[in-house]
Amino acid sequence: MKVIICGAGQVGWQIARHLASEKNDVTVVDNNADLVRRATDTLDVQGVAGFASYPDILDRAGARDADMIIAATYSDEVNMVTCQVAHSVFAIPRKIARLRSQSYLTAIYSDLYRRDHMPIDVVISPEREVAEAALQRLSAPTTFDTESFMDGKAQLLGIQLGEDCPVLNTPLRQLTDLFSTLRAIVVGIRREGTLFAPAPGDQLFSGDQVYVFAEAGDVGRTLEIFGKAPRKQERVVIVGGGNVGLTVAKELEAQPKRMRARVIEKNRARAENAADALERTIVLHGDGMDTALQAEANIDRADAILAVTDDDKTNLLASVRAKAAGCPMAICLVNDPSLVPLMAPLGIDAYINPRATTVSSILRHIRHGRVRGVYSIGDAEAEVIEAQVLNTSPISGKKISDIGFPEGVLIGAVQKNGQVIKPTGNTRIDEGDVVAIFTMADDVPEVERLLQVSIDFF
Repeated sequence: MKVIICGAGQVGWQIARHLASEKNDVTVVDNNADLVRRATDTLDVQGVAGFASYPDILDRAGARDADMIIAATYSDEVNMVTCQVAHSVFAIPRKIARLRSQSYLTAIYSDLYRRDHMPIDVVISPEREVAEAALQRLSAPTTFDTESFMDGKAQLLGIQLGEDCPVLNTPLRQLTDLFSTLRAIVVGIRREGTLFAPAPGDQLFSGDQVYVFAEAGDVGRTLEIFGKAPRKQERVVIVGGGNVGLTVAKELEAQPKRMRARVIEKNRARAENAADALERTIVLHGDGMDTALQAEANIDRADAILAVTDDDKTNLLASVRAKAAGCPMAICLVNDPSLVPLMAPLGIDAYINPRATTVSSILRHIRHGRVRGVYSIGDAEAEVIEAQVLNTSPISGKKISDIGFPEGVLIGAVQKNGQVIKPTGNTRIDEGDVVAIFTMADDVPEVERLLQVSIDFF
């Protein structure tokens, strides 16, 4: 398939990396020639330097026979105009745009993106994706990563193993025997910075980060088995009152069992805007790293701090100071992946990578077939793909033990007739089943072949 990606920043580069690795014809467009050069030097893609919204630039990028355009520049307006030009001049069938401004995303203006107005097939909002990820982290406070699958009936849990984990040094095969009724399976392990799909004989060690697929009803028991006592979340301090922090605070206010939140925002205009938009949440104006202001927000009595400003270092330092003041849990937004190794030494419990959440969202909308969800893990190291099995799929009608999955691939859960079951070698995959598959990035093309899906426009 021929894809044009407009914007060669972090998100655009990662999407290009995914699509190029799957043998698609990818062209990257950016007005920064250095970013275009970086993409063409490191990836199997073509590059065009220029403004993506200009018809002649899109023409040079091959828009006349392109199947899809992904507009992910830093400007909402450029992304919108790019999609309009792609539709009106080149009739590109599928158009995806990343939009940041909340004004463009208000539901009452959703008709704006109809085909006869501003023809955008899929709108991606990074801020909303990040806010949703933050709410997911708060809902599972003892995990460093979490994502829902199968309509909320299954969850992927990222768990940091400590010295007190009761199942250390236990082979995974033995875990299955010890907890035969537990509907959970370890699908990934990150050890000393390297992520891999484990074999049945692999053991778990202190310091490992494990990814566990669990049926929703067994999440609590799963966490206890891996040494994580359940925590009750009632109070949270949010550092950053911009789009992400404000969205999270609004969602917390709207929940039936409301979590009490306090927002700290350094910019006075944003603080006043947040105060006007929130009904029951206290908004404090000042620096989130200020210990006195954190004390005023009752950080020592809070169950968690969520640092989501647009500055990574502010988020890290605010989290560290909150932990020092007695806050038991810290979640921070980090754009720079090189800072992730600092999380554990600094005592930060979980982080959110906006690039990863946006990449996951875009991938979810461009995979064809019956793919219902895609979640990108780490720095695009692996994916979890949720898909419905078609009758044309090579895995349909076969037992899992008879399917030739690559070594880097594991099935985390199977949904049959609406019920989630723990997969075993004897589990038969039938047409209509929904499967959640953990796959290392290099094995994605083979998984798509087995599912009979491909990157394509709908």
